[in-house]
Amino acid sequence: MPFARAILSGQQMTDSLRDPIVMFFAGVGIPILAALNAQLGARLGSPAIAAAILTCTACIAALIYWSFFEHSSSIANVFAQPKHLFLGGVLFAFYIVSITTIAPRFGVGNAVFFVLLGQMVAAAVIDQFGLFGAVQNPITAMRGAGIAMMVGGLFVIQQA
Repeated sequence: MPFARAILSGQQMTDSLRDPIVMFFAGVGIPILAALNAQLGARLGSPAIAAAILTCTACIAALIYWSFFEHSSSIANVFAQPKHLFLGGVLFAFYIVSITTIAPRFGVGNAVFFVLLGQMVAAAVIDQFGLFGAVQNPITAMRGAGIAMMVGGLFVIQQA
């Protein structure tokens, strides 16, 4: 809990707050992305084309970020990577097409609720076993209770 310790001790507040703040705003962006892309898909009459546009726009934005902030990395290094690591792109496409297709008829809130539920379950399993090179962080009773409260909170939000 480096974040909580830093808050309690007052040390390195800006460094320890940066990552949670960025991730908070990334989370804020998910339902906005879903709503905007669902609207684009409806207007175009094709969720797949809307997803492709979103993906191309994201690719351009990532390349712009790379060109300004990551000069030490090389695109040539891409081809040396294990091919299974590129399945993340397939999962990204699946998420974009599914949220763009389903959110207009199921509701953005409902769609994002199930996305968050899936994220909670997958993150807990990945952390528990250290899958995909992630740091192993076993589910203790306290962590399990926290995850259960978050899942319960998501459920309560949907019932209101």
